[in-house]
Amino acid sequence: MVLGQPSQVLCLEGVSKRFQRGREAVVALEVAELAVAEGEFVGLVGPSGSGKSTLLHMAGGLDRPDSGRVWLDGRDVSTLSARERARLRRRYVGFVFQFFHLIPTLSVEENVSLPLVLDGRGAVGATVGEVIAAVGLTGRRDHRPSELSGGEMQRVAIARALVNRPRLILADEPTGNLDSSTGEEILDVLSDRVASSGCALVMVTHNPDAAGRADRVLTLKDGRLEGQRPARRRLAAKP
Repeated sequence: MVLGQPSQVLCLEGVSKRFQRGREAVVALEVAELAVAEGEFVGLVGPSGSGKSTLLHMAGGLDRPDSGRVWLDGRDVSTLSARERARLRRRYVGFVFQFFHLIPTLSVEENVSLPLVLDGRGAVGATVGEVIAAVGLTGRRDHRPSELSGGEMQRVAIARALVNRPRLILADEPTGNLDSSTGEEILDVLSDRVASSGCALVMVTHNPDAAGRADRVLTLKDGRLEGQRPARRRLAAKP
C-alpha cells in the first residue's frame, strides 16, 4: 500500500475473457486494467455486447478470467474455487440488477435477510432493520413484492445488497426499469450509501444522466476499456 492513498477495493490486472460462438472466438474483455478505491463510484458505459456485464461477472467472482487477475479486498479471486468465490461474494459483494430478482412469496424483511440466511448467520434483526430504514422502507417491511411499486422493489434489492455490509457494490442497469424521477431517487440511495459506508460502487448504465453521477466514467467498446485508469498497485494477498 502507498501511504496517503485510498485503499483499493477492486483491482483488475490484464483481465481477458473469450467465449466460443460456434467456430468463432468472441472477445468479451481484452486486457482490462481497472482499480477502484474505497468510497469511489465508477460508471461503466458502452454499447450492448461490449463486455460490461462480463466485467461485472469477473469483478464479482461469478466467472473466472481466461488470463489476468482479479483482486477483491486483497484476495486474488481468480485463484479461488467456486465454493470459495461464492463465500467471498456473500460476504464482500452486493449485487443490484435491472430486474429486481425478489422472491415473491417473501416479505421485504425476508428478502433483505436472505443473504444472511444463506451465509448461515440467520436474520440479524438490527442489521436488517437498519438497511430497510436506510432505503426508506420501514413502513413496508411486512409487504410482499406484489404490493410494492417498481421503485420500492429496487430499494428492497439495494437493501438486500447492503445487508452484509459489502466492500463492493456491483449494479447492472439499476434504473433501467424505472421512470426518471424514481431512477434519480435510486441513484441518491446508492450514492448516499457509498458516501456513508466507504464501500466502492461500479455501475453499468446506458443512461448518460445516471453515468454523470459517478466520480469517473469508463467506456467499454469491443471488449476494451477506454479512458481507464491503470491498476496502480497490487493489493497484498490476504490469507
